[in-house]
Amino acid sequence: MTRVEIAHRGELTVLKLLALEGGLDRDVKTTCPDLGADLDAAGLVERETVSDGQWVAITEAGEQSLRSEYGDYQRIFDSEADVELRGTLTSGIGEGQHYVSLTGYARQFRDRLDYEPHPGTLNVALDDDSIRRRSALSGLDPIPIDGWEGDDRTYGSAFCYPVTIETDDGATCDAAYAIVPKRTHHEEDQLEIIAPTKLRTDLEIADDDPLIIHVEEN
Repeated sequence: MTRVEIAHRGELTVLKLLALEGGLDRDVKTTCPDLGADLDAAGLVERETVSDGQWVAITEAGEQSLRSEYGDYQRIFDSEADVELRGTLTSGIGEGQHYVSLTGYARQFRDRLDYEPHPGTLNVALDDDSIRRRSALSGLDPIPIDGWEGDDRTYGSAFCYPVTIETDDGATCDAAYAIVPKRTHHEEDQLEIIAPTKLRTDLEIADDDPLIIHVEEN
């Protein structure tokens, strides 16, 4: 382990202590002036000094670091590399159909997934437990989708995770992938899924139907 990695472990320890004090939901007051001084430079916390101490808030980047650490520990201690997520089917706003069909992505889907996805994505609104649990995806080995440039703009990279979809009636599909943009601020309560065919038709599902998503190791 390098010196940088050791320093990073120290930052995570401070973040964990702040989170245990409720720092993911609110500001935490401390009288220790040197608490996590390196966290400011890394953008993991924000702090406000007052007369009798300071208020410390964990930023979104700090929360993401904790979630990534959580995913690593789940991978260490879980006997199977499989993350179960639950939610309900919801309608998207049509962006999935546009992005999945773009040449730069479609080519990579053919090369790396062995098929070109049906236009559009299946959108799943995750329940509260699954929103917290999806951080475990960072401990799985995904299929990378590279970012690319075209039409005078840059398109971001993403990760694809093999998934098996299970409906309330017991129907399943194991030819799908959850596609997760490599963006810190991506909405954590939504999961987008691609497949070679139209899943709504194949699984006979509609909005608000419950779904179980088994995310698997690549």
